[in-house]
Amino acid sequence: MGRTAPAHIKTVRPGLKKKKGTTGAARNYVTRNQALKKLQCTLSDFRRLCILKGIYPREPKSRKKANRGSTAAASFYYSKDIAYLLHEPVLQKLREHKAFAKKLSRALGRKEDGLAKNLDSAHEGYRIDHIIKERYPVFTDAIRDLDDALSLIILFANLPSTNHVSPKVIANCARLASEWQIYVMKSRSLKHVFLSIKGIYYQAEVEGQRVTWLVPYAFTQTIPADVDFRIMLTFLELYQTLLGFVFYRLFQNINLIYPPKLDFNMDEAGAGLNALILESNQKALVADQTDTNEANTGRQTAKNVRNEIKSLISAQADAQDEEEDNEQGEQMEVDPVAETNDQVEEGLFKPYAFFLSREVTRPMLEFVIKCSGGEVGWDPILGAGSPYLESDPRITHHVIDRPQLPAATAGLPQRAFVQPQWVVDCINKSTLLPTEEYGPGKTLPPHLSPFVDDEEVRRQGGYLPQASLPSAAQGSAQTAGVDDEEEGSGEEDEEDEAVEEPAVVNKAKSEATSRPALLAAASNADNEDLLHAAEIEAEELGISHDQFQKDLKRASKEARKSKKSTLDKKAQAEPKDDDNSKMAEMLLSSKQRKLYTKMSYTKHQRAEEKRRLETKKKNLMKKQK
Repeated sequence: MGRTAPAHIKTVRPGLKKKKGTTGAARNYVTRNQALKKLQCTLSDFRRLCILKGIYPREPKSRKKANRGSTAAASFYYSKDIAYLLHEPVLQKLREHKAFAKKLSRALGRKEDGLAKNLDSAHEGYRIDHIIKERYPVFTDAIRDLDDALSLIILFANLPSTNHVSPKVIANCARLASEWQIYVMKSRSLKHVFLSIKGIYYQAEVEGQRVTWLVPYAFTQTIPADVDFRIMLTFLELYQTLLGFVFYRLFQNINLIYPPKLDFNMDEAGAGLNALILESNQKALVADQTDTNEANTGRQTAKNVRNEIKSLISAQADAQDEEEDNEQGEQMEVDPVAETNDQVEEGLFKPYAFFLSREVTRPMLEFVIKCSGGEVGWDPILGAGSPYLESDPRITHHVIDRPQLPAATAGLPQRAFVQPQWVVDCINKSTLLPTEEYGPGKTLPPHLSPFVDDEEVRRQGGYLPQASLPSAAQGSAQTAGVDDEEEGSGEEDEEDEAVEEPAVVNKAKSEATSRPALLAAASNADNEDLLHAAEIEAEELGISHDQFQKDLKRASKEARKSKKSTLDKKAQAEPKDDDNSKMAEMLLSSKQRKLYTKMSYTKHQRAEEKRRLETKKKNLMKKQK
């Protein structure tokens, strides 16, 4: 007799077994080859779809499980993303384009030019407007994604036309770049400018979002042979459509018609941004109202006519009253963008007029100055459209980039001659800087990046250059460097201080009660008000100026010693903190300990870099003296 299985043991029926590769990572991910088979498209079309829809490869936790046990190299995508592409209208358009290309090549091969021309004229390309609406449902999301879009558009606007990039694409990119500059100028939204080795970084605040883009210098561009323009042109196609949507909304917000018209004669003469003709949106509104009134005139009754006559009579009376009031006031010309300019700040350079010499970069300086409300003129060799000549008495600042002033400038009206960096530094500091340090031929102050948060760097223990410190902190840093030299210059001063130390301590105690202004001035060496108060205090006590200088020097040394002793006390307390940190580190998990070690290493590296830079700065200061 055969034995039967015990009742408590459950047997699994063959029909309930799960098939391998149908659940888990194998189902959630598909390889690129599997995606191509599912979509029935070529690799180039698949890349284009992924770029337009924002789909990118994913990295599964276990590549072996996702690839159904295979360890071969492969790119993985989410299965849901590929299923999402199945219903994309652009995919159907790409398939239709493939069939169109076959028909066109067949007609050209048979020399049927008429048929080929008809096929070409009847063929329609695809639109990606719906993709923009899907990817950016909120306008703020589109603003946040403008950084890469603007940088790529401006890059193509500065490229020469080749077999890969047509002149039509370059002209369209140049138009979009000019429209963006026009918007930033009219909205006064430019915040920072940084002249770097890579190019010029700009940052503007648009709709509460910071937008940063890069503009290359106006040099002859050499295109490398290993650049894949197919990928870049696909991104360019997406960004051109995106900027069209965004610019339309932004121009509407500042009451301007989009797109602005282009004066071809001015553009050919090199007028630059002045070739764009801006029109107010109020004209379109008035035209719409007129059309509506004309359409309604055909169904007017006698009662409506009488009411209109009464309203016209009252309107004429009101108009006469308004004319009388206007005659008493000043007559103002109507500006298309007057409402916009009233809502925006006047700008840093509003009351000033600039003239650009022929050796400076006109597009960059014209854009920056106009963003701050200034007027700009330039040498005729830089292009047409300058509002005034070099000898105009309205000019307040002459931007020049030469080692010395030419002899021709001697007969010009009174004006300030500055180098181009002065304009950029004024924008970054949001104030008008003195022009003496930026004169022709002078060594310019360091041009620091305005995108660095000094408070964050200081909080993390990083190095802050002296130029980025406030004026009081700069003075203290300079006095600290001088004090370090004085302390390390000779051993005789140290011996004298050691001998006079008891007397100095007693004298300092007496001065703390009798001369408080002196101690306050010694603690804050950069405060001129405290120094003036200490001088007045010395005059009241009958102390000579030489004796006052000696007392101030001695009190400053005492203040530095007290600060140093405070730091030493903190350093003595650090070992206890180290013991506590070691105990806390032992209680961490392995993953947390590795993360803490990495953070500590970064902190030590930053501190070492700060120490090295400070030492280098002290050595440079010693050499200068």
